[in-house]
Amino acid sequence: MVLNIRPMTTDEFEKFVSLPANEDRLLELINGEVVEKVPTQLHAFIASLFNAVLFLYTQTNPIGWVFSELRIKLPDDTENDLIPDIAFVLKAGRTFDPDAPLTYMPDLVIEIQSPGQSDKFMIDKATYYLAHGSRLVWIVYPSKRIVESLTVKTRNLLTERDTLKADDLLPGFSLPVADIFRQA
Repeated sequence: MVLNIRPMTTDEFEKFVSLPANEDRLLELINGEVVEKVPTQLHAFIASLFNAVLFLYTQTNPIGWVFSELRIKLPDDTENDLIPDIAFVLKAGRTFDPDAPLTYMPDLVIEIQSPGQSDKFMIDKATYYLAHGSRLVWIVYPSKRIVESLTVKTRNLLTERDTLKADDLLPGFSLPVADIFRQA
């Protein structure tokens, strides 16, 4: 849901987000527009599943951190301040700052489509992540029961017969797409 009438900068957005009326809201700035994230139960369930599976993966493969709803604010971008559903960041060469948003793109971003979000909206977000440094984006489409896997060079649709893998990024990781939707 878009909330503002005129485009806003990231500096204006920071002030807007810090207002008491907005303290419990998940707000993103996308191309200068304030967009509120309103997850459904299914959306939250799928996000929790990815968070749990990736967290367990990092316990035996401590190569990165997994985050849910982590703000990303790139220093050279005055029109975008995003909060992906799930973000995975490789530790190599990076530090963990518990009090700051990410100032670079996560290596893996997972976005889960909510009712009212168009396929174009989802692809546009994925394109932004990839253009600014993410290596892989998974878009989950709950209503279609598919996952789209995108890199800068590839775009693949995965059905419930397929398995999510990211060998270059998450060696040994696999998640059957059917498992994402099995309990939902």
